[in-house]
Amino acid sequence: MTKYWYNTKTREVEQGHRSSWEHLMGPYDTEAEARHALEIAKARNERWDSDDEDWERGD
Repeated sequence: MTKYWYNTKTREVEQGHRSSWEHLMGPYDTEAEARHALEIAKARNERWDSDDEDWERGD
């Protein structure tokens, strides 16, 4: 199955691994997911930050 990657340097979606790992986010199953890689990462970070806050409070 082909995977998609988001290149943070070029800001383009790549089909398959073609660039340096240094600039890639992924893999993603669809081109649309890869296109939204930064939004997905932001949402995950916010969720993890919230989980950390809950843990520190003992919730």
